Amino acid sequence: MKKQSTILLIAPITILLVVVLILPLLAVLLPTVFEGGAVTLSRYIAFFQDPYYIKIFVRTLRIALVCTLVCMILGIPTAYFISRVSKKWRGILMSVALFPMLTNSVIRAFAWINILGKNGIVNQILSTLHLVDQPLSMLYTEFSVLVGTIYLFLPLMIITLVGVMENIDNDMMEAAESLGASRLLSFFKVILPMSIPGIITGAVLVFTGAMTAYTTPQLLGGPKNMLLSTLIYQRAMTLNDWTGASVVALVMIVTTLIVMKGLNAIAGRLDKRGEN
Repeated sequence: MKKQSTILLIAPITILLVVVLILPLLAVLLPTVFEGGAVTLSRYIAFFQDPYYIKIFVRTLRIALVCTLVCMILGIPTAYFISRVSKKWRGILMSVALFPMLTNSVIRAFAWINILGKNGIVNQILSTLHLVDQPLSMLYTEFSVLVGTIYLFLPLMIITLVGVMENIDNDMMEAAESLGASRLLSFFKVILPMSIPGIITGAVLVFTGAMTAYTTPQLLGGPKNMLLSTLIYQRAMTLNDWTGASVVALVMIVTTLIVMKGLNAIAGRLDKRGEN
């Protein structure tokens, strides 16, 4: 009876996922491996033999990995600070951290256009301080895409880590300090190892989002800094090549799954709490 009840509970969501996710995904991806009634990987081989596509693939992977690393570096100390303040201030700081997520990604991208443009705030400050003779070209570069992507997904890392770190008792730090460890060493020896699950979860969320983001790369990168997401849009909507777009989409999906698997493997090696 218990097993039947479980099946009845999960049946609706299972059917929904099959209908709205799995079947459409198969309908899009199957034509990429079938040609003339036979199974072929020629389209994927052609993708990885094309220097233009390889350049876009490497750029996308590089931006996603750098974005994930920077979000970890910025998010870990920020989350630790937020998790250690009083509940009143914790709520205020969490609201500040979440505020960027309350605005549309298009608005955020246009804000960075105003900041990084040749007539933007950064160039105006540099010119006022006489640090540059002419405006810097920061917009429509890989740098601008990276900055916009970090700003987009840093709140995800902070939120994830705060939820983990606020459950770590302060007594752990006090015990480490009482044994002679400095506060910084205690953080690296106590807080950081116990936060590994949250760090990996946040890294997966950030990497997946950075790998598949479209609006920010499109508005801040322009056609010269195309990523896989913008390449998919070009192949499907501009060139009407849906099969080619599906090839790029599957490459993106598989790459994301491989990196997620690698991150989980790293987490398993670093998180020793379950070992005797």
